[in-house]
Amino acid sequence: MAEPVLRRTGEGETIFDSDRSTLRVLVDREELTVTWFRYARGEEGPDPHVHHRHTDAFYVLEGELELGLGPSAAETVRATAGTFVAAPPEVVHTFRNASSAEATFLNFHAPSMGFADMLRARRDGREEDAERFDQSEPPPDGGRPVSAAVVSRPEGGEVFDRENRAIAIKSDLPQISAFDIAFDPEFVVDPHRHDDHVDSFYVLAGEVDFTIGEDVVRAAASTWFSAPPGTRHGFRNPGPGRARVLNVHTPDGGFTGGVRGG
Repeated sequence: MAEPVLRRTGEGETIFDSDRSTLRVLVDREELTVTWFRYARGEEGPDPHVHHRHTDAFYVLEGELELGLGPSAAETVRATAGTFVAAPPEVVHTFRNASSAEATFLNFHAPSMGFADMLRARRDGREEDAERFDQSEPPPDGGRPVSAAVVSRPEGGEVFDRENRAIAIKSDLPQISAFDIAFDPEFVVDPHRHDDHVDSFYVLAGEVDFTIGEDVVRAAASTWFSAPPGTRHGFRNPGPGRARVLNVHTPDGGFTGGVRGG
């Protein structure tokens, strides 16, 4: 059984780090690669491109990220903190920090298609290996329309306000679903396992007690936790106020339907 992954602030595999940008790998699995990015003001990202077999998604933590989506990447999205954007297969996309302040964000590749290996290859000057990654120039027909992408603003999403928690669906794509969950100490998710997907969490506010196997670990804001298939896990809020997490399922595994069904 694969080991669970817990990354606190500043932890992870640093691929590159300069005054202009920082990239750390938080999770590197077949189902999901998660990277933490820091972009200085004005920092440019990649040229417009598509992925044929996986979804490329972003969650802005601080500052503002500008994304181009759809044919010719012509649709400009200014994503402030709390915005979730996803480009599924064949949707042209690019990104940069066009603002006057630093931006930090999470980047998800689901399934990973070897994204972390591609980053390592580019760092080490192995361009031939890097070019094997699932990434291509925009197709002649412009790719899928921008309507196929997901753009969920900080206060957006399909919201379910229940007695001791509020859940906003930020993405319901088959390859990656995402949820903003704010919950009281009375709300407890008992330990359980998933056989078919990775269940991941990023603590946005407050503290969360995660059950990981037979242990309970207290996690502050900015902590990442991934439970691979077969991993016993659960979570609760030790209080006193509400805690908040970004919860990501890769693939969705029917979780979105469960949220909508109550």
